[in-house]
Amino acid sequence: MSNSAADHGLQQWHGTTIIGVKRGDTTVLAGDGQVSMGNTVMKPNAKKVRRIGDGKVVAGFAGATADAFTLFERLERKLDQYSGQLMRAAVELAKDWRTDKYLRNLEALMIVADKDTLLVLTGNGDVLEPEGGIAAIGSGGNYALAAARALSDYETDPEKIARRAMAVAAEVCVFTNDQVTLETV
Repeated sequence: MSNSAADHGLQQWHGTTIIGVKRGDTTVLAGDGQVSMGNTVMKPNAKKVRRIGDGKVVAGFAGATADAFTLFERLERKLDQYSGQLMRAAVELAKDWRTDKYLRNLEALMIVADKDTLLVLTGNGDVLEPEGGIAAIGSGGNYALAAARALSDYETDPEKIARRAMAVAAEVCVFTNDQVTLETV
């Protein structure tokens, strides 16, 4: 009998760490570049954080790449449909993601942000605004989150917090590397 996380309904996204840090009117999203298949690094420099919605929104993903691109495209359409309102677009995407027969099979998590909002989106229909302006996803997400929370007491620059948190995650998580893509809004 198997005792894996999947058997218990727990999802563990391997191969990435994405962190979002919001301080004042600046939000930074950072992601590592490692793509893994099992125990093999397939690519060290993937870009898992990108600008969407005419460059006014940044988004990062953990999970299957093709699924993430599908979600990026759907979110961009929702942003167009709702005049760039990220919260409204995210809620509508989450509803579709949970109820649409095709979308609900997608395996990914997303962090999205604009100048006002930082959100985590899941396939369960969740649109979460993180406590304290820090969110992290992926296999190294908890390491990055813990590091960022500790740093936030002493550092006010969200880019410095995100970069250091990503460095900590890369040191601890074998599915995370130090080739960071960073976007600021």
